[in-house]
Amino acid sequence: MWADLPKAWGWDVPPAWWPLPLLAVAGVVVGLVVTRLPGAGGHVPASGLHPGGASAAALPGVVIAATASLPLGAVLGPEAPLIALGGGLALLFRHLVRAPATPESTALLGAAGAAAAIAAIFGNPLIAAVLLIEVAGVGGPQLFVVILPALLSSGVGGVVFTGFGRWTGLETGSLSVHFPTSPPRLDAGDVVWSMVLAVGIGVLVHLVIAGGRLTAAFVAGAPFVRTVVCAVAAGGCAALYAVATGRTPVEVASSGQATLTGLAADPHAWSVGALLAVLLFKFAAYALCLGSLRGGLVFPVLFLGAAAGVLLAPLPGLGVIPGAAAGMAAASAAALRLPVSSVALVVLVLGNAETIPVVILAAVTAFVTTELLPQGPAATPQPPRERAAGGGSVRS
Repeated sequence: MWADLPKAWGWDVPPAWWPLPLLAVAGVVVGLVVTRLPGAGGHVPASGLHPGGASAAALPGVVIAATASLPLGAVLGPEAPLIALGGGLALLFRHLVRAPATPESTALLGAAGAAAAIAAIFGNPLIAAVLLIEVAGVGGPQLFVVILPALLSSGVGGVVFTGFGRWTGLETGSLSVHFPTSPPRLDAGDVVWSMVLAVGIGVLVHLVIAGGRLTAAFVAGAPFVRTVVCAVAAGGCAALYAVATGRTPVEVASSGQATLTGLAADPHAWSVGALLAVLLFKFAAYALCLGSLRGGLVFPVLFLGAAAGVLLAPLPGLGVIPGAAAGMAAASAAALRLPVSSVALVVLVLGNAETIPVVILAAVTAFVTTELLPQGPAATPQPPRERAAGGGSVRS
């Protein structure tokens, strides 16, 4: 959609208007799913990341909405639909083998299916266990009842993609970045600026998430029409960015995973104006997609946090790599409200130990900052259709 098709039509990069028709189609399809199919295509991304809400009846809607949203340019990640898909498939298998349906088995199977899906998308089984512990608030005796099967499932899910014996595994994108130089030894500037940066990013991300909830409230009034309007508006953000900077609109559209890799490989290729523009337009598109289309919160905020860190890297004593690491940790902690998972995720993405101190400081600072801010509007409740019967639902 964003590389092969434009080249087949004679463009090296997609033209500025390219996101508009793609996201219009995404809005139409998601709007139809929300209004016509059980499950409403999965939970609204602005409500946060959680393992609940999956059901066998909702699977078709989840798959269709995610397939329409993500490849066509929604500024969202794949993790939320995959969690719903993993949990829903586990419940469907229970139904097929006619196993007893109890609240305990529903929670267990939902967590196990979600863990396998998370391990697949993040490329690491351990992050699935850490994320589910914090998302589900599992503790005490439940830790062994739920998280051990979830950890086992995440390991099995990882084997499918890494391979074993003569099985080479399935090829998938890896959420990792590689800077062209080794991380420098941290100094006082890196530590101090990482906390200051985390406060600013925490406030900004908090406001954007609140904007996503306002968008969700707006869309709930007329789901089909307003979903299309918000999707086209997100495409307009990408088009305006391309016109203003002369760069490809895909840097604003889509999850940002590929763009994050490019930013890390050559951060100096981005001018100050380009970094400011991508932050402005991608944050706006992100807020619109959070309340209208279907996907997850994680991938876009990782890129936005890294871009903010690179933009502020010229501050005295702050390096590019520590700045990007602190930015990613602060943005993910502010968006997810999961500081431990955010630290684990950013360390996994960066693949080095040198930046772990600033990652922890930034995540904790951003989390505390967002907790002290007014919480703003609550996430819009899901339509009753989302809780349709069919295989049971996974408890949050």
